[in-house]
Amino acid sequence: MFGYYLELGLRSLRRNPALTALMVMAIGFGVAASMITYSVFRAVSGNPIPDKSAQLFTPQIDSWGPQQNLQGEPPEALDYVDAMALMRTHQAKRQTLLYLVQMSVMPGGDRDLPLAANGYAVYGDFFPMFDVPFQYGGGWSAQDDQARSAEVVISGELNQKLFGGVDSVGRTVNLNGHDYRVVGVTRHWNPTPRFFDLFSTSGFKEASDFYMPFSRALDLKMRPGGRNSCRGKLTFTGWEDYLQSNCVWISPWVELDSAADVAQYRRFLESYADNQQRAGRFAWAPNVRLRNVMQWLDYEHVVPPESRISLLVALGFFLICLINTIGLLLAKFLRRAGEIGVRRALGASRREIYTQYLIEAATVGLAGGVLGLLFTAIGVTGVGVLFPPQIAQLAHLDFSLVALTLLVAIIATVLAAFYPAWRAASVQPAWQLKSN
Repeated sequence: MFGYYLELGLRSLRRNPALTALMVMAIGFGVAASMITYSVFRAVSGNPIPDKSAQLFTPQIDSWGPQQNLQGEPPEALDYVDAMALMRTHQAKRQTLLYLVQMSVMPGGDRDLPLAANGYAVYGDFFPMFDVPFQYGGGWSAQDDQARSAEVVISGELNQKLFGGVDSVGRTVNLNGHDYRVVGVTRHWNPTPRFFDLFSTSGFKEASDFYMPFSRALDLKMRPGGRNSCRGKLTFTGWEDYLQSNCVWISPWVELDSAADVAQYRRFLESYADNQQRAGRFAWAPNVRLRNVMQWLDYEHVVPPESRISLLVALGFFLICLINTIGLLLAKFLRRAGEIGVRRALGASRREIYTQYLIEAATVGLAGGVLGLLFTAIGVTGVGVLFPPQIAQLAHLDFSLVALTLLVAIIATVLAAFYPAWRAASVQPAWQLKSN
């Protein structure tokens, strides 16, 4: 019967092409507006590391005090003194510190100019903590961290530029005039949002070019290439003064597998801050935080407010389109009241009337979905008008969005057709036969 009802629905749609076109366009425009804004919202609000987001935490310690902190919240990063203290105690299964560095890469030979590269100074635990995928080799060891080894992990993109994409493990890369041995080449890896460095970035940035040992970066006195936040009147006479200042610039991360581990680490942070107060370094009560990935994203307000507003506006527009579709379907179905009366008199049940008209509505939804896909493809290329370039480039039309567009169009149209189908199925056969 499905095939028969589908054939009846297609005939009905062809019978009044103008009305059909209005319904298809209403659904197409409505679903396209929703999917375009959803594609952006999905990109900026997703879980960047779903398998481990509940096990990765960033600790915060208030080193500024109530007069200078962020409305009662500790700074978003750590200063050197606190960061190194956390690393020395090693209270977590894995732990890393990181900060953004900018360097020049010197290609081999004399023909090419230096390449500007952005990367991070990290500890070796960074790679297993964040499940960084490797194409060749891997990260470095804890012993390499302690030895301040001149080693580097480069991205697949940088490996392509420097070595033509071949296995470059063991080869040498010159960064800012210093040679580093390549120990690993990553596959394309750029979690969105970039949860591990929301202090220096907005969370949306191109993939990093390299990763170098944190201890090596300190040896070379490499200033942070990203944000650096200080309080009070500070006078720096050298690198050591900077390290001992209250300037925060280091992002810490720890991996904690269980609720007991989380509670224990939080107690450790409180105890550390209490000890700093007793030692006279802090003149205020312990003020610490320990947030996992999703809590950190929420605290940092990573999702742009314009994406939420645009999504709500688009959904409202889609709802208006559906209301218009309800009216058009109602007019279309009730116009065929005589046909319905004859079918009911010949023995057709209300259920069969429902089925016929809902299938007909589904064909309208499918056509609207196909049109919506076309509008979505066009709209995705123009989201830069509403959003910053680094966010707009995240919106793309993939298989999941194609499937969702068609599914939403069909389901929404079928739901919109329930009231018109109910009115059509409620037609009394005797009245229609008598009037005819």
